[in-house]
Formats: sequence, C-alpha cells, structure tokens
Amino acid sequence: MQGVTIVDHPLVQHKITILRDKETSTRSFRGLLREIATLLCYEVTRDLPLEDVEIETPVATMRGKQLAGKKLVFAPILRAGMGLLDGMLELVPSARVAHIGLYRDPRTLKAVEYYFKAPSDVAERLVIVIDPMLATGHTAVAAIDRLKEYGVRHIRFVCVLAAPEGVDVVRGHHPDVEIWTAAIDERLNDHSYIVPGLGDAGDRIYGTK
Repeated sequence: MQGVTIVDHPLVQHKITILRDKETSTRSFRGLLREIATLLCYEVTRDLPLEDVEIETPVATMRGKQLAGKKLVFAPILRAGMGLLDGMLELVPSARVAHIGLYRDPRTLKAVEYYFKAPSDVAERLVIVIDPMLATGHTAVAAIDRLKEYGVRHIRFVCVLAAPEGVDVVRGHHPDVEIWTAAIDERLNDHSYIVPGLGDAGDRIYGTK
C-alpha cells in the first residue's frame, strides 16, 4: 500500500505472535507492547535529518553526527496509546509528549475528544501519533485533524496492527500522513474489531476486561 511501511523484522513478528495470543498475561502483554514500540520507533525515525558536530573523544577530536532541528513529539491517543509511549521514549528520551484523549462512540463509531495537551511549539516539530490499533480509522483521523488545527505539518502514524479499512480511511483523509505498522490484518468484523487482531488493546494493557 502506498504510504504504508510494514515493519516485518523477525523480532517484531515473533513478539506480535505472542502479543496476539489470548493466553498472554497482562504483565507480559505490557512488556511485549513496550518492546515492539521501541522496534517500531527505530523504523519510523530511520530518515531523521542529521547535522555535523565536533566533539572530543578520550583519544582525539572528530566530527560526528547528531539529530538536527527540534526534538520529536510523540502523541499517544489515550488510553491505549500510552502502552507504546515508554518503549519509544526509551529510544528517544528527549522527545516531547502530546496527549490526545479520544474515545469511540459505541453507537456511531465516531471519535469523541475529551482531552488535548501538546507542547506550545508543536507546530514546529515532527509529531508521531501512536496507537496500538488502526481499526476504523476514525480515531486516528480525529487526532490528526486536531494536530493540523494547531498548525502541525509533519505527522506520522505508528500502530502495531491495522485493518485495511482503517488504512484506507486515514490515507483518504490525510494522504500526507504516512503509516508504520507491524501487520495489516484481514478485515474488521461487525463490531469493528480487527480480525484476527488481538482483542481490545486497552483492556489487555490495563486488565479491565
């Protein structure tokens, strides 16, 4: 799919298989999600711009590379997106964090916002929106809409699993936003759950079901 990167690294695929298993405990689920988040973060940041700097090692002076420009913003969609945040911050500990509170209305399946907080200069930064699941795509689109209202121009979306329907919705509304995911599953069922999926990511992270 155009604008979609599937991260098929063997470690990612191995961990996702365990993540999907309904017998995986809440504790193990959290740990696996954090590990997968770190691996996905490695891929989504692969092309970040670098600049030359001069440093001194214990042996000699040299020119090295460091990230150029303002620091990243990770924007987890509450609540399940928080399950990915720590794993990404382990790789980029200086990143800023925006929080986007959205829930899916069970009747209309539309996203409803209840919280938004972002750095004051978020419009000047690359924002990586994170959520374990891209199902209908409505929540992702609402989050991206909100960020664009704040003037954000550079947005990427990272999820663990995606449904083809959700990918089409996000790319249809925001063709400038690229998606990174570990797998695109078969379809959505009648309850808008990803099949085969892994169930409700939020419930499995927090043990609420």
